[in-house]
Amino acid sequence: MGLKERREREKEARKGQILTAARSLLFQKGIQATSISQIARKAELGVGTIYFYYQSKEEIFYWLQEEGLDILFKTINAIGGEDAPPDEKLRRTGSAYLQFSDEHKDYFDIINYFLATPTVILGAEMKQRIDRKGSRILELIEQFVHAGIKDGRFRSVDSKKWAVMFWGALHGLTQFKKLEDTVLEGQEHRRLFDYAVEQLIEGLKT
Repeated sequence: MGLKERREREKEARKGQILTAARSLLFQKGIQATSISQIARKAELGVGTIYFYYQSKEEIFYWLQEEGLDILFKTINAIGGEDAPPDEKLRRTGSAYLQFSDEHKDYFDIINYFLATPTVILGAEMKQRIDRKGSRILELIEQFVHAGIKDGRFRSVDSKKWAVMFWGALHGLTQFKKLEDTVLEGQEHRRLFDYAVEQLIEGLKT
């Protein structure tokens, strides 16, 4: 192994060390309570070393957001490979999204953190990288809708726009879980979520 290759491997190992520390703190404390200083202590590195590899806490969480989107993509991609009609695949996608928000709450919170931020925190290159990850998930939903249109199960719609609407609805409905003891008092969130998903799918049918 040449010197250049060894340095590149060491660089990737150090970046992985930082992400591991950040991930651990994120899962313990949440995104708001985690600082660069804490990440540095956890990784047993100097703060300056952290900034050598990542320009900010937000950049570190951008990379962790990517991990979360990969997990979500793999889950929905597996649904796409199942022997089920398109409407059932959409139904299972809804359930998978809600389950993702429960089982991978910290990743979900990171995704929500960046979706809720009104401005682009980092550069265009990083944003495009994350957007491509999200686009893969939208494309899967779009494929389910297109398959339903093709076999006559669904009416003709703009499958891409419908996929965006569906994901937006899933994300918004998931957030309402926090209101179960206030605004939604007397309503079980899961039943409300399933009802809304079913209404969206029914609206597609011929």
